[in-house]
Amino acid sequence: MAQQQRLTDLAHGGGCGCKLSPAVLREILAGVPQAGLFPNLMVGTETSDDAAVWRLNDQQALVATTDFFMPVVDDPFDFGRIAATNAISDVYAMGASPIFALAIVGMPIGKLSTEQISAILAGGAAVCAEAGIPVAGGHSIDSVEPIYGLVALGLVHPDQVLTNRMARPGDVLLLTKGLGVGVLSAAFKQGRLETAGYEALIASTTQLNRIGAELARFEGVHGVTDVTGFGLLGHTLEMCRGAGVAAEIAADGPVLLAGVEALSRDGVRTGASGRNWASYGEAVSLPEGFPEWRRDILCDPQTSGGLLIALDPAAVPAVMARLAALGAGAAAVVGKVVEGQPSVKVI
Repeated sequence: MAQQQRLTDLAHGGGCGCKLSPAVLREILAGVPQAGLFPNLMVGTETSDDAAVWRLNDQQALVATTDFFMPVVDDPFDFGRIAATNAISDVYAMGASPIFALAIVGMPIGKLSTEQISAILAGGAAVCAEAGIPVAGGHSIDSVEPIYGLVALGLVHPDQVLTNRMARPGDVLLLTKGLGVGVLSAAFKQGRLETAGYEALIASTTQLNRIGAELARFEGVHGVTDVTGFGLLGHTLEMCRGAGVAAEIAADGPVLLAGVEALSRDGVRTGASGRNWASYGEAVSLPEGFPEWRRDILCDPQTSGGLLIALDPAAVPAVMARLAALGAGAAAVVGKVVEGQPSVKVI
């Protein structure tokens, strides 16, 4: 990208795709009308689920979501791919099949070339084509920092909607991707990311969570969410709060992306991992002497992360086999759901 502005240099906010903290988000949404006021609104803001769901008829429900952020890499095509994959993931997390998308585009005209902006949009369109959907429209503005994402829409049978409030005691927790996207992104911005780490970052963040649309076919799959800005611990806690259960997470359960452990041990982290812990750490218990770098990984914000699936142990082999067929080689059982007040225990 010689002679051109680096995308990540323009992302002054950090470009990590981080969300508002769970506590702040709950406070903001406290006054938003709830689903009970609208009989066809099957899923709204009550449990901070991944997308809204509106019943169209007895056979179809519409899943609607939006997600956008600033660049996490400098290659404009890859940035577009990552942002689109991340947005579509919320449709898959509800058990739905995507049907089309709308582009959300904010670009600093005059700082980025038309070729760079076109490449961002082309990357997003390429991922949408891979998911079998068109980018059917959208909206663009001239903005101070580059922002790109999608409104993603999908369809699902009303009886097959999957939410973050359906986990049951006795379920195991399966994560479909490895952890460490935030660490790798931070290392990239610091100029410390090796080729293998960059390749792992791109491969993970552009891998569609396709299995989400198939999960209702597996007997024993109960609750689903995707692990993004709040990290594994934060999204597990959201699932616990939604379902009224507790969870245990195995410290060494998640697969780590290439280079993540070494970088984390060497102090590479995002500011969001610390903010995440400050936001929900009171509901998480750690083993005595638990290293801070390992805690940071469990709180690490995951741009375009994996699905966290709560399912009966008997369903694990079939789901894992399908994940392997879809190329999700980093999928792993990372914990279990137990009875108790909403909380997470790392063991």
